[in-house]
Amino acid sequence: MASVRQVQVTFDCAEPERVARFWCEVLGYVVPPPPEGFATWDDYTRSLPLEKQDKGFACSDPTGVGPRLYFQRVPEGKVVKNRVHLDVRVGTGLVGEERLAALEAECARLVALGAIRDQVLLADEEDESCINMRDIEGNEFCLD
Repeated sequence: MASVRQVQVTFDCAEPERVARFWCEVLGYVVPPPPEGFATWDDYTRSLPLEKQDKGFACSDPTGVGPRLYFQRVPEGKVVKNRVHLDVRVGTGLVGEERLAALEAECARLVALGAIRDQVLLADEEDESCINMRDIEGNEFCLD
């Protein structure tokens, strides 16, 4: 049986480029260069028929390690909790107050980008602290 070597995470959203650029800032990802023959993504987009413009946008880990993220426009808005979410690992290896301070610092940075802080879950006997958040279109993610 062949094993999977790559995975792409796809987000349904209303404004693909806006959400992609938000996640670039969160994760340190980059927007790939526009297709050959186009100086910018705007130039490429304008070359498409109107119904195909702004249908999707992608970003990727510049190191090639993390998965590619793809954002596709859908007509319906988000109405229920995500069944899958990203854990943004900013506190790995940290515990107690040191972990909480790292989470809070990253939370403040992301709120300035338009993220919404939902709730802090403090450490217990099984899990370390994390912060539940939402991106600029309401998709849940955790700072962990």
